[in-house]
Amino acid sequence: MRRLFVIGGIVSGVLLILFGLGSIWISANGYTDVRDSLERENIVGSPDMEPEATRAAVEESGAEIDDLPECDVAGEEVTTGSEARCFADYMRIHALEATGGQTYAEMGRFLDEDGNATSEESEAAVGENGRPVENPQRQLWVTETALATALNMAFLAENLAVFGVVVGIALLLAGIGFIVLALGALRLRDDRY
Repeated sequence: MRRLFVIGGIVSGVLLILFGLGSIWISANGYTDVRDSLERENIVGSPDMEPEATRAAVEESGAEIDDLPECDVAGEEVTTGSEARCFADYMRIHALEATGGQTYAEMGRFLDEDGNATSEESEAAVGENGRPVENPQRQLWVTETALATALNMAFLAENLAVFGVVVGIALLLAGIGFIVLALGALRLRDDRY
């Protein structure tokens, strides 16, 4: 019976080692894929994507924005997940500056005859197609949200890849531990006789 436990320990250890190696390989591949994908996009931070320039621009715009980024990607190519997240944070600030500090949900859906935002279709100006005129600043938010989400996903994917490598290392160590314990139990048995 003891021999069965030893064999089971060795098999379990080998399986854990294989899963660990697989996790490390898949995660390392994902990590480099995120960085390669970001590099392919040729994203470069604009000169104002640094804290001081952003504070000055926000003050000048008159928008009330409290959560200003503290990172810096001004003039830098965005090639890592953390740089992608930083770039996305600055994109949000740019969108808020353009809309006077309003988010998508805070803006009216349409424009009235005077160009003011309204959510009432009955108050909206009518376009050449006979339909209410849409508020173009809401489209700005749709675009910003789509691009920022992609950049934030790069940040998330890179961190998940790092986590996968750590889990893979833990599986490797656990597998080695199982094998050592199983061989130790076999040795103890052999030493008794």
